[in-house]
Amino acid sequence: MKRLTGSNGFRPAPSPAPGDGMLYQRRFMAEQKPEPHSLSNDTLMRRAVSLVTDSTSTFLSQTTYALIEAITEYTKAVYTLISLYRQYTSLLGKMNSQEEDEVWQVIIGARVEMTSKQQEYLKLETTWMAAVSLSEMAAEAAYQTGADQASITARSHIQLVKSQVQEVRQLSQKAETKLAEAQTEELRQKTQEDGNERAEPEEQEAYLRED
Repeated sequence: MKRLTGSNGFRPAPSPAPGDGMLYQRRFMAEQKPEPHSLSNDTLMRRAVSLVTDSTSTFLSQTTYALIEAITEYTKAVYTLISLYRQYTSLLGKMNSQEEDEVWQVIIGARVEMTSKQQEYLKLETTWMAAVSLSEMAAEAAYQTGADQASITARSHIQLVKSQVQEVRQLSQKAETKLAEAQTEELRQKTQEDGNERAEPEEQEAYLRED
């Protein structure tokens, strides 16, 4: 028969030998401690610069969207003013002074709105240019650290947003050219109308002298 040393019939666990606890603790800590050189400095830098290019690209995307929207709104305001100038020009000589003043006040209001939109997009353009500069620096840093894919992606994104902004800029420049033409035509018609008004009394006076 086996001799039982415990009252419950099970043999008690042997007491740990002196020093076993300290040995186990050191072994546990060694398993949990990361190896100091498991990741090289180059790898860590490439990871970090990839995060930077992602962040700058996001910032550039947001500023590009805001700038394109602002330029589009400005272009709409320019076309509104063009339409008003053309209407005013077509009505010259057909309005009394009060009607002419009312139309001119509408034109002034549209011009103020256009100027406000222009200032807004110019302010955003400054921010956008800073975002482009940040992205270019991030792309260069990625290239220098060997993160080639991050560099290529960032540079491609920069070229894309530049082309998008250039496209809406061309549309706004086209609108500005048409506005200048409408203003020139309005001035020409106004000058001609004023000349006709001055000529009428002179013709009447000359006619009376002949009589």
